Amino acid sequence: MPALTDRPTSLKTDGACASSLTYRLMSQAGRNPECRSAAKVVLSLARAATELSLLLGRGPLGGAHATATGNQNVDGDVQKSLDVLANDMIVEALRRTPTAYYASEEEDAILTLAQNGLVAVAVDPLDGSSNIDSNVSIGTIFSIFPTSRDGATASFFRPGSEQLAAGYFIYGPHTALVLTTGHGTDVYVLDPLTKSFSLAAAHISIPRETQEFAINASNYRHWFDPVRTFIDDCYAGAEGPHAKDFNMRWIASLVAETHRIFMRGGVFLYPADARKGYQQGRLRLIYEAAPIAFLVEQAGGFAIDGPNRILDLVPTSLHQRTPLHFGSADKVNKIRRYHEDPAFLRRTAPLFNTRGLFNA
Repeated sequence: MPALTDRPTSLKTDGACASSLTYRLMSQAGRNPECRSAAKVVLSLARAATELSLLLGRGPLGGAHATATGNQNVDGDVQKSLDVLANDMIVEALRRTPTAYYASEEEDAILTLAQNGLVAVAVDPLDGSSNIDSNVSIGTIFSIFPTSRDGATASFFRPGSEQLAAGYFIYGPHTALVLTTGHGTDVYVLDPLTKSFSLAAAHISIPRETQEFAINASNYRHWFDPVRTFIDDCYAGAEGPHAKDFNMRWIASLVAETHRIFMRGGVFLYPADARKGYQQGRLRLIYEAAPIAFLVEQAGGFAIDGPNRILDLVPTSLHQRTPLHFGSADKVNKIRRYHEDPAFLRRTAPLFNTRGLFNA
């Protein structure tokens, strides 16, 4: 399957133009029809994200967007008015692109937008929307696949490793696009004066090691043994098996957590746990975990559900949930060993009455 960067062109331009999202995408795509279609999708999503950024920047002055609509999406999450608006804006933007099929957290089923389109697009229109009223960074996550000859479902029910491109827009102190087309992960920043995205950092790399982890520690009592043991060993600090002190972070916004890890390293854990509705994890595989995993691996990191690589998983339902752990490769591989290796059996220890056996 071609990646967007498989067909570079020989176009020449000045430095400012060469750093623009439009120039870089179209020059990378070359003449390959799927790649050019994916590039057009990213550019249309960028225009929708620019509008969303301006709207979000007005805060409460832009309307009561943090207000619940009274409805729930297909997964039972309460919809905010801005969730629905963001989804509508993205659908309208994609209608002007070669997008055959559209999957979204806010849609019960796959939509057909252009019968002869060459790509299928999966989107979480507004990740972290529960944080709208507290002015925490939120974002839009997207994944782009080539269409399958077998139709809409087959276009999405495939390993994440077959993505043409993936990315997220983060709406924070500045609006950024973190994007991969299969050959590294790049960061673009929106210039509010020109309303255009320009390259800020090419081929970013997540540090292999870390002393920072992100997890919702309030759920400690519900976690299964591998995650609980790993976190216990982190809490043990320099005297524990990891032989170093750790800092904990938790924002409760996937794009915000991801962006911090891209900028300075770390690991993110959103495990399955014993609560009803959480036994299979909570994040959606197709339009949250898979695109984040693609971005992370293209930046030298790693992403797993526990024992398995996220990009190897094949969805069996549109809104399938999964555990998700990602970030600095050495630490994520160690998390996987806590799920697989008998050497990580639990034993009594002073800290939280549990302890792993592995000395990192």
